[in-house]
Amino acid sequence: MSQTPLLDRVRDPSDLRKLDEKELKQLADELRTDLIDAVSKTGGHLGAGLGVVELTVALHYVFDTPRDRVIWDVGHQAYPHKLLTGRREAMRTIRQEGGLSGFAKRTESDYDPFGAGHSSTSISAGLGMAVARDLSGGTNNVVAVIGDGAMSAGMAYEAMNNAGALNARLIVILNDNDMSIAPPTGAMSAYLARLVSGKTYRTLRGHAKSFSRRLPEFMREGARKTEEFTRSFFTGGTLFEELGFYYVGPIDGHDLDHLLPVLKNVRDAGEGPILVHVVTKKGKGYPPAENSADKYHGVSKFDVITGAQAKAKANAPSYTNVFADSLIREAEADDRIVAINAAMPNGTGLDRFAELFPTRSFDVGIAEQHAVTFAAGLASEGYKPFCAIYSTFLQRAYDQIVHDVAIQHLPVRFAIDRAGFVGADGPTHAGSFDTGFLAPLPGMVVMAAADEAELRHMVRTAALYDAGPISFRYPRGNGTGVDLPERGEALPIGKGRVIREGTKVAILSFGTRLADAVLAAEELETFGLSTTVADARFAKPLDADLIARLAREHEVLITVEEGAAGGFAAQVLQFLAARGLLDQGLKIRPLVMPDRFVDHAAPEAMIRQAGLDRAGIVDAVFAALGDRAKRVMQA
Repeated sequence: MSQTPLLDRVRDPSDLRKLDEKELKQLADELRTDLIDAVSKTGGHLGAGLGVVELTVALHYVFDTPRDRVIWDVGHQAYPHKLLTGRREAMRTIRQEGGLSGFAKRTESDYDPFGAGHSSTSISAGLGMAVARDLSGGTNNVVAVIGDGAMSAGMAYEAMNNAGALNARLIVILNDNDMSIAPPTGAMSAYLARLVSGKTYRTLRGHAKSFSRRLPEFMREGARKTEEFTRSFFTGGTLFEELGFYYVGPIDGHDLDHLLPVLKNVRDAGEGPILVHVVTKKGKGYPPAENSADKYHGVSKFDVITGAQAKAKANAPSYTNVFADSLIREAEADDRIVAINAAMPNGTGLDRFAELFPTRSFDVGIAEQHAVTFAAGLASEGYKPFCAIYSTFLQRAYDQIVHDVAIQHLPVRFAIDRAGFVGADGPTHAGSFDTGFLAPLPGMVVMAAADEAELRHMVRTAALYDAGPISFRYPRGNGTGVDLPERGEALPIGKGRVIREGTKVAILSFGTRLADAVLAAEELETFGLSTTVADARFAKPLDADLIARLAREHEVLITVEEGAAGGFAAQVLQFLAARGLLDQGLKIRPLVMPDRFVDHAAPEAMIRQAGLDRAGIVDAVFAALGDRAKRVMQA
């Protein structure tokens, strides 16, 4: 083995392809070490990347990237890919403000042909690229690398079915890192994979198909099924064959001697869709990750030697934990309460619910559409389903929310985690749009928790509400440290609360911007601007009496929400316009997220830049008052 670091010689994949195949094992070892060191400094997604080190090296060695397109699904797997594609020096900035994205990003590199934040999109995108290539007369390869968890989403199968029907020249790498499809692989399975992916076997298969076409119709189908059964008996993959893919595998995804010849064979196949089933180990090569329950899926900064992660400051509980605790309390009192998540039991806190109520907890996998309609079915039979899904992922099930829940007035409870800015995960994971897409639905109740005590009340409110669908949103991270009641109290539907009374300025907050609204009011008071602060609690139904009073009795009305335009403020403006309350000189200013996708940064920085903090609210008031405010400031 060379003592010279090979990774130092690889600025991009063109340098990688100059290496001898015998050197690739050393390169993979160096790449793994560099990845561990980089993520230890920044935090991020580690386990998935460790599992695809050898696969990443093999793909860039065999395929002519970026001319050949390699699509990573999801971006958690893409860290080694970033290291090999000209971004090694910037790797210590990943997920930091102004630094590299934690996901594949088209604007970041020519080697990222398609962005990835949500899973299960790669085969659809790859098929689109393959068809575009054929329409343009191109010859490049398109490779989609999809994790086995992402294969639980229906979109992946829709894409495969379409690819099979088109007989498109597309390569799909199924990264099976949970042994969820195939048993452990060995030399025999690797030999078979190499055999069936090779030109000789495919040529013989082609001759056999030509011969079978000459058989009588009743014998032709039997011959086809015999060939498929014989091959799948040894190699598996019947499902993929039925979708029109030529299945190869399973093979050891950490053995370059197995990977390289198979990838070369499928690269040169020249026709039809092919699926290569690769078995990897999440966290491979780093014992703390291999021995961790979640294989170090997402980590904070950590000590490379011990694997010990930096601990967050012990202060207020996280909103996620408050939700989980509150739901457990309600479930103890009502055996009709059930909980549903979509491959996020830890992220939503429902892993703790499942420990106590294993028969009433359901992880449906990366299948948000199914999760919502599954919840609707439970609700139709008298159960009380709490569907806990991140805001950004709930977008994927909007049609089901409309047709299967709202139209049928079914009391599904939507617990919307990660509402608002999410920091390092950036725009693909920000919870920006849930209020905007839920509030227009007839009969939908839409709530937002101002703090963790309010969240506890909203869980209780949702548990008791049976008239139709209801939602409540809450952010990522820790709460404000308010005292928590032992159990929540039911809130009157569509009623807000006044936190402090004033006469000139009214600040109406929806969600966790309430604390900054109160701070802004205190600052405004120092300028002689008497300020009311109200917590709306509900975007639908609105508290009509409260909002009408705020509009009539104040010169300025500021609405504040950590969501995109078209959400809470839009509901308020619609109401005020319909009541004619905008015709009386009211100065209303809606504060919402900016009309762009905001890149990753610390949550506090994102909120400040969006003008949704104390200073932003104060500035909005002065801007609304204009010259009179300047005179007040000078007084």
